[in-house]
Amino acid sequence: MNRLIQNNVENILNQFNIPSAWHKPIYLGIWIALIWLLGKFIRARITKSSLDNDTSYKAKKAIVFASYLIFIIATVILYSSSLSGFTVALGVAGAGIAFALQEVIASFAGWLALLFGNFYKPGDRVQLGGIKGDVIDIGILRTTLMEMGNWVDGDLYNGRIVRIANSFVFKEPVFNYSGDFPFLWDEIKIPIRYGSDFELARSICKSTVQQVTKEYSAQASVMWSTMTKKYRVEKATTEPIVSLVANDNWIEFTIRYVVDFKRRRATKDALFTGILNEVAQTNGKVQFASATFELTTLPPIIINTDKQR
Repeated sequence: MNRLIQNNVENILNQFNIPSAWHKPIYLGIWIALIWLLGKFIRARITKSSLDNDTSYKAKKAIVFASYLIFIIATVILYSSSLSGFTVALGVAGAGIAFALQEVIASFAGWLALLFGNFYKPGDRVQLGGIKGDVIDIGILRTTLMEMGNWVDGDLYNGRIVRIANSFVFKEPVFNYSGDFPFLWDEIKIPIRYGSDFELARSICKSTVQQVTKEYSAQASVMWSTMTKKYRVEKATTEPIVSLVANDNWIEFTIRYVVDFKRRRATKDALFTGILNEVAQTNGKVQFASATFELTTLPPIIINTDKQR
């Protein structure tokens, strides 16, 4: 069928007296246009479908990859007769090309590993090397991140887009904050002055964290049960924990809790606000501690300037 279409195209080109040297490039251009139009039509249909964002994204990426593959196959078939005499030369040059393009080849292999290795997917929050951000695109050669942190405190975007070669997955650890378990354990510390009602302080901390994170605790418990079936991990407590340590300066409460990976900063804000409001209503029974430095005057120093004779 391909040969029949090619013959028909050549007949049409001959009618317009187009040189035969231009026949194959024009024929290849027609193939490219058809592949592009078909790919665009399929991607538009996928966009209008009821697929979720992740499935839709993967389907579109598969269409793009299939388009490239069809283009390469069509080019090889079209020029196969011309390339037959250069087989040996291409084989010799292939080793040099592979060495020169080793980073590109490694990035392509990394892309395949990302597709089938479940390292991360678009929408995940990851840290690659020292770069932390949300994955917004996974290309054949590069992964694109919306960076967060750096000069911005907390898990907030700084507006910078970072592109990292896919070969990175073979060289450095990949930290995924939202893979199979989209929750994180986080902690805050509350210093309380000695002499305060520490049992009341503990009660305030516990009731506040339970109220703020109760939804996360329930969801995390279900997700962790799934994790124990998939991986060799022990059961973990997803309920909030309040622990006390008495040091030289104050009584310190550490509040440990699970939180959605996208809500760390907002959750800390809610916890500190709730605890501050509750402590303010204790009428001084619970007081926060802070480091205080007291400067005292030096004792008088008597200097004897008389010389001994």
